[in-house]
Amino acid sequence: MTTPQQLLSSAAIRERCDNILSCALAGESRWFTVSPGQLDQAAEQVAAITRRRYPDLIVPYHSRWRHFEAGGFDRAGSLFAQLSAAGDAIEAARSRIDLAVVAVLLDAGAGGAWRYTDADSGFVAGRSEGLGIASLRAFQAGLFSSDPKAPLRVDAQGLSALDVPALAAAFQVRADNPLVGLEGRVGLLKRLGDAMRKQPDWFGASARPGALFDALMPVDSRGSARRIEAHDILSAVLQSMGSIWPHGASMGGVFLGDTWRHPQAGGTGETASWVPFHKLSQWLSYSLLEPFEAAGVRVDRLDALTGLAEYRNGGLLVDTGVISARDATAFDQPLSPGAEPIVEWRALTVALIDLLAPRVRAQLGPVADTMPLAAILEGGTWAAGRELAQARRGGEPPFRVISDGTVF
Repeated sequence: MTTPQQLLSSAAIRERCDNILSCALAGESRWFTVSPGQLDQAAEQVAAITRRRYPDLIVPYHSRWRHFEAGGFDRAGSLFAQLSAAGDAIEAARSRIDLAVVAVLLDAGAGGAWRYTDADSGFVAGRSEGLGIASLRAFQAGLFSSDPKAPLRVDAQGLSALDVPALAAAFQVRADNPLVGLEGRVGLLKRLGDAMRKQPDWFGASARPGALFDALMPVDSRGSARRIEAHDILSAVLQSMGSIWPHGASMGGVFLGDTWRHPQAGGTGETASWVPFHKLSQWLSYSLLEPFEAAGVRVDRLDALTGLAEYRNGGLLVDTGVISARDATAFDQPLSPGAEPIVEWRALTVALIDLLAPRVRAQLGPVADTMPLAAILEGGTWAAGRELAQARRGGEPPFRVISDGTVF
């Protein structure tokens, strides 16, 4: 019997999503048909885009750090050069984690109208790139820090002082430049501040995200084998931040976050029919790999994490014919994240990305045999999904989801 605590794992994500895929393959889905024969075509497109974006096939992780580099500017590298030059690799790691956490929590769907202009480079971007650059610049300006002398940090006191007008100004939001879910983003960061204040074991006396480094790499281990598994990072994120999600389920005192009901998810007991995705938590975990590695920590078992249940990966599978709606009119109106067809679409996305990844590696050749899923996503499925969406719908996802800025 699966306990609520066990739903806080990538193993539970895969098990429940695979159950839903099995039902769809058996023709038992109310909403979708799945055509596995189309996976090879999808893999060809992903491989072609990967080769174009990374001709040497040296593909970085799919993470928030890629968005900071939009337009070819190494904004984060320049920002952290001073900390690194000071020789304090641990504080640099904490600061990188601080930035990654707030930037990921601010990275939900922006809507098609919003744009951000980077004053330093003149680069204009929308969606995830714009949100990433805006987050970095707000962090650089000390928006999330309570100490004017230490702007490159995030702490509970700084987040408690944040309000909608301040974030709107930092993100250049105006009547003619609207950002979807602005209030939800501010609320999410405030709840993070509350969670950090209440959990010194995770976030230290300083109540900052960067203290997760100290919690996962205690002082007595730093001089020995500096290794950690990717799932350890995800577990820390899920356990320490589970209370911040505004609509997240809870069960037996366990905050389940991005976990939703679906009748074909399987399971027994009180967790039956619940399927976890933990999309933003996994996106954050992928984005924390580089701060740990920059501090000299080896992160093992990267493929324990799953594909992300979001609309670029899911859109790729729809646009390549792997997933097809049985009745397109069922999606004429925007649906909530908890609506059964949206939950099912996300579950199919996770399960099918696992089937797609080895096909992409085969298309790319022997050099890609050991390419982690984090690189397949970056190369990759997310980029292919975005390009297809742009060509077919002006960048919009195939199905519209009502967003408060905390799920997609």
